[in-house]
Amino acid sequence: MFMKSLLYSAVISGALLTGCASVPMESIKYSNVAKSFKSPAPEMSGIYVYRKDTIVGAALKKDVWIDNECIGESSKGTFFYHEVEGDKEHTISTEAEFSPNDLVVNTEKGKLYFIEQYIKFGVFVGGAGLKQTSTEEGKKEVSKINLAIKGKCSAS
Repeated sequence: MFMKSLLYSAVISGALLTGCASVPMESIKYSNVAKSFKSPAPEMSGIYVYRKDTIVGAALKKDVWIDNECIGESSKGTFFYHEVEGDKEHTISTEAEFSPNDLVVNTEKGKLYFIEQYIKFGVFVGGAGLKQTSTEEGKKEVSKINLAIKGKCSAS
């Protein structure tokens, strides 16, 4: 019986992690503007939160929050761009399996920051994690994907 339950859980998890979810997307025009990586407004910092276009977790949509503000819901191959006050500490959050996952970033005015949101396996469903990447790596990855529409989170 235990083996049947384990097998059933594996099949369900596999289906959830390999299907395909979608979120509302901005136009190609706005996506390309965001991918020009211009400096943020004076006194501000720019934060890109991106999720690579990979099959792992493709069926999952995950919320992204910056300083308790809903930025949007991500799916594979999407990114968000959000400007925040420079020279300040900011908290980027996403959904883990049982509680939020947070990453604190100390920003400087005029700089861009790149945060990768990635899917990790869980007990019942996949969760998401966050990690800061280099500017070079972030620009490379964001250039391959598209801008999602901001402002709608499943938990808001």
